[in-house]
Formats: sequence, structure tokens, C-alpha cells
Amino acid sequence: MDLQQIFDFLGYQWAPILANFVHIIIVILGLFGTIQYRPRYITGYAVWLVLWVTWNVFVICFYLEAGDLSKVILPSDLPESSVMC
Repeated sequence: MDLQQIFDFLGYQWAPILANFVHIIIVILGLFGTIQYRPRYITGYAVWLVLWVTWNVFVICFYLEAGDLSKVILPSDLPESSVMC
């Protein structure tokens, strides 16, 4: 089984799986940095954590259709010049 078949099998799920894998690696590095007191690892983990939480809040709001994320443009909302006859 080659790499192309794996990505075809996973479909759209390969991106979240890869993101979770990267998240696990960064959490391990953050814990290592905390235990060894390496400010560079701790700072990198803090930045990653802010990005990770922001992304998860966006995904939650997207699936709950909060705010303008649920806005659907119907053909009746389009200007007349863009409607095809």
C-alpha cells in the first residue's frame, strides 16, 4: 500500500489526523521543555497552544453555525446582474 492509497482511503480526514499528530508531538516537547526548563520549548508550546485553542473555537463555532458562519447566500440575495437567465 503506497502513500497515495492511504491518502485516498482517508479522504478529507487526513488533515485532522495529521494536525492531531503534530499537536501530540508539540505537547510532548512542551512537557519536556517544562521539566528541563527550556524557555524556547515553553514559548513555542505557549504559541502553539494559543493557535490550537483558536482553531478549535473556530471549528466549534463553524459547526454550531454561530454568527456569520451560518450565512448562506441564496440566488434571491444576489444582484440582478449575476443571475443567469
